[in-house]
Amino acid sequence: MTRTIITAALFTAAPFLAAQGPEVTGWIINPGAETGYGGELTNVLAVNYTDDDVYVSCTCIPGYDIGPWAGNPNIPANQDFTFRITRAPAANTGTPVATPLGHIGAWRNGVSIFNAKDGMSWNNQGIWNRNALVFEGSSFDECLGHPAPNGEYHHHVNPVCLYDATNGAQHSPLIGYAFDGFPVYGALAYANTDGTGGIARMRSSYRLRGITERTTLADGTALTSGQYGPAIGGQYALGAFIEDHEHVEGLGDLDGHNGRFCVTPEYPQGTYAYFVTTDEDGLPVYPYVLGPTYYGTVQSGNTGPQSGHNTVPGGAEHYEPSVMGMVVPEETPALLLFPVPTEDVLNVRAEADVLRQVEVMDAAGRVIGRWPVQGSLLVLGLGNSEPGVYMLRAVFADGSRAERVFVKR
Repeated sequence: MTRTIITAALFTAAPFLAAQGPEVTGWIINPGAETGYGGELTNVLAVNYTDDDVYVSCTCIPGYDIGPWAGNPNIPANQDFTFRITRAPAANTGTPVATPLGHIGAWRNGVSIFNAKDGMSWNNQGIWNRNALVFEGSSFDECLGHPAPNGEYHHHVNPVCLYDATNGAQHSPLIGYAFDGFPVYGALAYANTDGTGGIARMRSSYRLRGITERTTLADGTALTSGQYGPAIGGQYALGAFIEDHEHVEGLGDLDGHNGRFCVTPEYPQGTYAYFVTTDEDGLPVYPYVLGPTYYGTVQSGNTGPQSGHNTVPGGAEHYEPSVMGMVVPEETPALLLFPVPTEDVLNVRAEADVLRQVEVMDAAGRVIGRWPVQGSLLVLGLGNSEPGVYMLRAVFADGSRAERVFVKR
């Protein structure tokens, strides 16, 4: 293969190999020594990858401000996680794997995704499991997260400080990965699975059951009197327990895992994807992120007690989102950003008509703008942005890459 060195007075493309997909490039990486809550380093500290897996090392502390947590005495702490994400996710054709307590995936900033449960059940029987939003929601901070007893900051529901969840005109960004390797998106997607039909809010296919007492489960299982749940009402209104909900195939856009197979900006050929579920006012709707079970198969090492501390294997490649003078394959279209640094306008150009979308994130990892592209040139107005370092992610027809952008005054 003929290779060429790209050098210029601007950022060059990060190494864009066939091996680098969104599961490698999609993470919010700490640009150096940015600290957050408790003076801890924030976001993702390193991404390494092999042909089979991506290893995401993170603190579980986001780059944006968090807290306080009313009635919650726990304090966020560095978890020193290294999560392992498969690069070849596959549907599980056997018994579905339950999404357990603790982390079930990771947001793009390395913060943990938790399921809908709070870890407690009625009479400690594990039959009527408490809904975290109902029983713990009062302790969520403005970002809708809170720390666990071990200091693990996490979200059971939509991580509203991670991205602009209010932009109803565009497909929601990729905001994380479940531990079966499939991506997680915000609530908005293409209305049709083939990428057509405009933008629509993805609707959960779960609903509250039409029950007046908690004596049966959603699958029709009749319980004995010693297994009954509490009377419906007051503190235990319908919806207070996970088992108060039932899945109805076709009721909404998503399946029982809270996802669907569809085209997304990062996966133009289609992928199975999970979606955050909210109502028309942006309020969380059960099951919030993932459903009670994963769609795919789950690797060991990420879930369960003391998990999330995988070892990066020798020979793994280190992902660097922006490298000057990088050697890249000649057939890969160059991504040119100019002027760099910028005081106002930033031009984004690709060599061929393959650029599909551009998003810009601030140092805290928040998406501050997303622009669709029709052609090979996009002009961004950054004149109202604060001076500093930003991350630009360009989505191409066959993948994505990230670059740092400097705004000065």
